[in-house]
Amino acid sequence: MVQSKTELFDKTLIEQANYFKVLAHPARLQILKFLADTQSCITGDISDDLPLGRTTVNQHIKELKDAGLIQGHINGVKTNYCLNPEKLKHVKQLLTNFLQTIDSPLYHCKK
Repeated sequence: MVQSKTELFDKTLIEQANYFKVLAHPARLQILKFLADTQSCITGDISDDLPLGRTTVNQHIKELKDAGLIQGHINGVKTNYCLNPEKLKHVKQLLTNFLQTIDSPLYHCKK
């Protein structure tokens, strides 16, 4: 079986890269911030509060849902969107761990 080049890396680095990829778009960050600022689940169309079209927002929501960062629960004809606090806590720890591995106060670029 042929491996992709990504599979050649440590599992933790792959997991970190996958989350960082999802977070690497300002629209997705804005959606997360919007949901965090409301401090509750949002029913209805999030695109009303973002400078993007409904279809584009829905694509970004799908990416965030697929990564587990937000949850969507169908309530009749509407969907309730909210943050997934446990997953966000996990991603925060992944980011912190990664940044700690590259933090070197003694690092100096050789000229």
